Amino acid sequence: METGVGIAAPFGRLLRALRQSRRLTIEELAEASGVSGRAIGDMERGRSRRPHRGTITALAQGLDLDEAAHAELLGAARAARPGARPSGFTKASPHSLPRGVRDFVGRHEELAVLRALAQEGADSGPARGRGLLVPPAAVVSGPPGSGKTTLAVRLAEELASSCPDGAFLVDMRGLDERPLPAEQALSGLLGAWGVGDAELARLTAEERLARFHEITAGLRAVLVLDNAGSEAQVRPLLPREGRLLVVVTSRRALAGLEGVRRVGLGGLSRQESAALLRAVVGAGRVDAEPAAADVVAELCGQLPLALRVAANWAATRTNWSLRRLADRLADEDRRLDALSAGDLRINSAFALSYSRLAPEAARMFRLLSLVPGGDFSVAPAAVLADVPLPDAEDLLEELLEAGLLMTSRQDRYRLHDLLRLYAGSRHRQEDGEERSLAARSRLRHWLLETAVLAGRWYEPDYGMPAPDPSRLVALDDRERAARWIKAESDAWLAAFREAAARGEHTRVVEVAEAMHWFSDHWVSWGHWTEIYERAATAGAALDDAGLEATHRNYLAWAYWACARRHDEAVESATAALRLAGAAGNVLQQAWAHAYLGWLRDAVGDMPPAADHYHRALELFTEADDVTGYLQVSCGVIRVLRGAGRARAAVETYQGILDALADPRHHDRIPPNVRDFTLLSAVYSVSFVHLGQGHWQEAADALRSIRGQFDARGWHKQAAKVHLHLGQALAHLGERAEAAAEYRAVLALDDRVPADVRDEAHTGLAALATGRPAPAGPLVQ
Repeated sequence: METGVGIAAPFGRLLRALRQSRRLTIEELAEASGVSGRAIGDMERGRSRRPHRGTITALAQGLDLDEAAHAELLGAARAARPGARPSGFTKASPHSLPRGVRDFVGRHEELAVLRALAQEGADSGPARGRGLLVPPAAVVSGPPGSGKTTLAVRLAEELASSCPDGAFLVDMRGLDERPLPAEQALSGLLGAWGVGDAELARLTAEERLARFHEITAGLRAVLVLDNAGSEAQVRPLLPREGRLLVVVTSRRALAGLEGVRRVGLGGLSRQESAALLRAVVGAGRVDAEPAAADVVAELCGQLPLALRVAANWAATRTNWSLRRLADRLADEDRRLDALSAGDLRINSAFALSYSRLAPEAARMFRLLSLVPGGDFSVAPAAVLADVPLPDAEDLLEELLEAGLLMTSRQDRYRLHDLLRLYAGSRHRQEDGEERSLAARSRLRHWLLETAVLAGRWYEPDYGMPAPDPSRLVALDDRERAARWIKAESDAWLAAFREAAARGEHTRVVEVAEAMHWFSDHWVSWGHWTEIYERAATAGAALDDAGLEATHRNYLAWAYWACARRHDEAVESATAALRLAGAAGNVLQQAWAHAYLGWLRDAVGDMPPAADHYHRALELFTEADDVTGYLQVSCGVIRVLRGAGRARAAVETYQGILDALADPRHHDRIPPNVRDFTLLSAVYSVSFVHLGQGHWQEAADALRSIRGQFDARGWHKQAAKVHLHLGQALAHLGERAEAAAEYRAVLALDDRVPADVRDEAHTGLAALATGRPAPAGPLVQ
């Protein structure tokens, strides 16, 4: 046996014993399984690398093994495999380009058109802001399975050297019941391009769009908008100027889009189909039977997806001729019902590969049609199939080998739309409604239970979940928990919606409550208003006024912080106040007043803000809730400064410091709340010192928080800390350090408003004259 790469001896011995027990020669097993006699002999003697799972399945079918014997054979082969991949979540960019296929063939004319379009963009002037009158954009359209995404990814890979800013792909999910809204796609791309979550949250929809176009004007990159459903879905994402190449893929031509190059895809040519078969099956086998290869291509509708599925099936059965493959395809085409989508003839290729799967893999394939959202990891597949993670990974690898599954990003998978339809049809026919409901329920409960565990990492009273060896994903720290929440957001949100539709009200409010503290860390997600609307409705359905008040308070936050819907936020907080009063819930009354004060403060309506803050402080004191009291106190500093009561504002600030330092409160204030409260208080009081011309106090305060907003991605506040520190230092005569702070503002470039950058330029110019620049209006 070849050390490190050979099949373990137990596998070879078991294979030989099984063959001999069936009284089969190697040649007879080769004929029955489609695996070459030489390959079987090498396996039995331990001279072969570990076979693909599909090969083991073919051997099991040739040996007519039952499920137990098949599992034993598979286990013996698995024993030789290197250590399994960790079951924890692997970080991957949500908009990174998926891995392209290695055996890409053909599409020369289409690629030439797209390359020429990219070159037109590259030849336009390099100066930022001038760009193209019409930036380069293309729509690649064609029937399902024609290779639209594969073509777009191939182009992006080719252009990598000339696109220093990278390549990005967004699945627009145009065929889903809920296609991806343009606004959500735009926010996701801005996040991938370095715009912080906190900054995104403060921008209106119009401001986000303006920010998007500002950034795209300076990018040299490729953006693939995959699987678009309509013109309206992608029109806002087409740049107005610059050299960002946008490639849209769609089953429709999207004729309503103007200024785009259109590339239509149909089936491959006869020569291209043969080339694809050569790449997957092997040139020798195809060239030996050109007529049979033509029949295979014809039966697959000349579509790359179907051809690849059929070719992958043939590649593991090296002893079968292409004529035999063609005959099988024709047989499947006759006896199986056609699907209602796409080119109906490609159903035969799917059916042939599906019919040759081992029972466990076939069941996994059917169940994957139930996975919500776009791509998925191993864990949800394991839950659906109710098997251990290593077994689920093996089954997914078998589906990959059969061409019935694709990789998306690292350690993530996806089903092509047509394959999802096919899997769903087989699921309905073979599993029945009862098994389908059980699998759905199993996945829904797991997704929501994991979402609760991950979200509670951020709750002061919970933190890290208790160790559980049976847990399918690693939630060992806050970062992993956050990555899971974000990566599986489509899936757990779909499960949350299903729970709401099924009237699982307690579970709905449990998930929403668990996400409350985390939501501050992903304000730009776009679904928090829905989460808390459904939770408030669930609270009402449970006839629990205090619970409904809690989630209407959260909803007030979501309406304003996430969607800038001020009137609805006020209405929700007012309803929370009424409900909490009826329930006698003092704490939620306090929070309702706190939110109402915050909402009035946000629009400069200071007298009502002061009244609400004052009442909130009284109620937080009554409820003995120090964290709420301190957060409201930070707002009080702003209100007092606006009213010209500087001394009272400083006294309030000192009261916050005293409370944070009080040993009695040490265990009552979570570290993250403590840190944020101190940051907010120091930032607020610095404006009081600046307004009074107390430059040393202002400089001391701002030095103590310098860099903390930067670390959180709050670029606007970070810039103001640098700007105002520069102004204070200039008045103190510390010109070198003041200049460094002004330059720190300018280094943030377009991540901060132009008026803040203008003040920094003015400050630097004034330093050159030897006197400090006049300060602009002090707006927090």
